[in-house]
Amino acid sequence: MSATAQTTAPINGAALLAEVEAFHRRFNVFPREAAYVAVALWDAHAHLMDCFDSTPRLAFLSPEPGSGKSRALEIVETLVPRALTTVNSSANALFRLVEAPEGRPTILFDEIDTVFGPKAGDNEPVRGFLNSGYRRSGKMHRCVGDGANQSVQPFSSFCAVAMAGLGSLPDTILTRSVIIRMRKRAPNESVEPFRQRKNEAEGFALRDQLADWADTVHDSVKDAWPQMPDGVSDRPADVWEPLLAVADAAGGDWPDRARAACIELINAATENDESSLGIRLLTDLRDVVFRGSDRMPTAVILECLLAMDDGPWGDLDDKPLNSRALAKLLGQYVTSKNKPIKPRGIRTSSGTPKGYHAEDLEDAWTRYCPPAPPRSATSATAATPQVSGGESVADTATVIRHTHPETATQLFPVAG
Repeated sequence: MSATAQTTAPINGAALLAEVEAFHRRFNVFPREAAYVAVALWDAHAHLMDCFDSTPRLAFLSPEPGSGKSRALEIVETLVPRALTTVNSSANALFRLVEAPEGRPTILFDEIDTVFGPKAGDNEPVRGFLNSGYRRSGKMHRCVGDGANQSVQPFSSFCAVAMAGLGSLPDTILTRSVIIRMRKRAPNESVEPFRQRKNEAEGFALRDQLADWADTVHDSVKDAWPQMPDGVSDRPADVWEPLLAVADAAGGDWPDRARAACIELINAATENDESSLGIRLLTDLRDVVFRGSDRMPTAVILECLLAMDDGPWGDLDDKPLNSRALAKLLGQYVTSKNKPIKPRGIRTSSGTPKGYHAEDLEDAWTRYCPPAPPRSATSATAATPQVSGGESVADTATVIRHTHPETATQLFPVAG
């Protein structure tokens, strides 16, 4: 048989990633479908580290124990190259592991809350390692030598890192991470028990196939500049670029699934971001309150926000959001004319109540909010009042009387 006939058939990247995803599904229950896509792509990206300028951290986080975080990390361990699991390593140990002659490791940090939790103490060196190692150019400098014969030597900190822990992480790490918010399994959610002696070899076999596939796509991935979904830029784009490059190299339905997962997980991360109440407010104003309207009275804005079952607006420092707090939060941001966002009069046939104009919020929406969710064909008929200056839409007073009668009584009293 000729050498040509003996050539190994090309590896189907899409099918291989599907096998990796299926392997996770056997042992992990993730909170949303997008998580399976992201984690499978992350596993594969760890085999292509030489192709990327940055590497996203993968963070499995939950508020309570027993949510499957460590198991998720255990499955990842079987699928990535040179996996190294640790619970509490020093920054000095970590960067020496990265510089080890056997090759760059994939570091798996379990119980990361013991490093950054409220009782963990000062761990700035480890935070520095995780932050700097996100970039290929990341370096840590240490003195090397004895006594007076010491010199400063740079050590690379660039490596793939997955973490699992309770609670949250420092903002500087979260913004560099694909975040999977784990939760306890419901009674109707079942998984196959992971038996190391039995199942580890299956993961290793997939790991070796990922390594072989990575060799075949290495050059194309290295030169790739994947198209980002609309609205994804800056740090989120840095986080997702390697994963989208892997998806594009695999082909099939992975490019579309990866971009859908990108949008979904970026939005989910923003929803859970307690560090920026202002961004949550801007997003809720855009997606829940205004929904295409060009102006809205303050009283109606407050009524809509306070009616949100999943919103924080009913309990800010033990009291509901009011007009003063709303103005203070929005005053942190500026309009397209670089002036602070402030309430303005809204002229109607019944008066000029104070409120906010969409044109004043547009610039902040563009700069700070996550990509807007797709709007259905019926979204314009939602219960939120549609206040507009257009002649084809009822004036403010009429709309609010129909949708918010109590507020209308205060804003637009009917003459006796």
